[in-house]
Amino acid sequence: MKKIVILISGRGSNMQALLQAQLPCTIAAVISNRASAEGLSFAAAQGIPTAVISHQDYPTRADFDVALAKVIDQYQADFVILAGFMRILTPEFVSHYCGRLVNIHPSLLPAYTGLHTHARALQDDIKIHGCTVHFVTADLDHGPIIIQAAVPVLCDDTEDVLSERVLLEEHRVYPQAVRWLCDGEVSLIEGKVKFCHQKQASFALISPGLE
Repeated sequence: MKKIVILISGRGSNMQALLQAQLPCTIAAVISNRASAEGLSFAAAQGIPTAVISHQDYPTRADFDVALAKVIDQYQADFVILAGFMRILTPEFVSHYCGRLVNIHPSLLPAYTGLHTHARALQDDIKIHGCTVHFVTADLDHGPIIIQAAVPVLCDDTEDVLSERVLLEEHRVYPQAVRWLCDGEVSLIEGKVKFCHQKQASFALISPGLE
């Protein structure tokens, strides 16, 4: 059975969704760069080992990443899952886990990389928004895409309302992506995501709807 390590920085709602999904893997540990991360308590209550590697204890980003990788590797993780881990990782760290490092981002990449994705989507008055699960590369928020979910942007949406709508889809697609990885249904070959048996849906999401 595959082993995964989950990295968080805060409440870890996606981490909670993964823990509750009964995935075909062993969740070896939940690690945070912040001792105050609420998700650590939830993980510990589920009997999951937890650890804190504070980025403030290291003079450089590279030093922190070396220390973080050392702890992750103690668990012999097959995949490292970023679930709201608010640190930009060095190319060396990303290379160390090439093809095994996965993130979820609250936009339909490659649109709206970085922060404040929902506010930017509303400012641009787009009609379809969403989330993306992707392999992590050294190019921030540009790694090969595993799965995406799209949601409509409604005329009376606020940032909080839109964020909650997207988050519901994050909690659906992230467990699915990790399940595929653990079952060997998805692989990264020459920079492209390959599916063994999955078929893509052919229906369209149109917003506003057609009459």
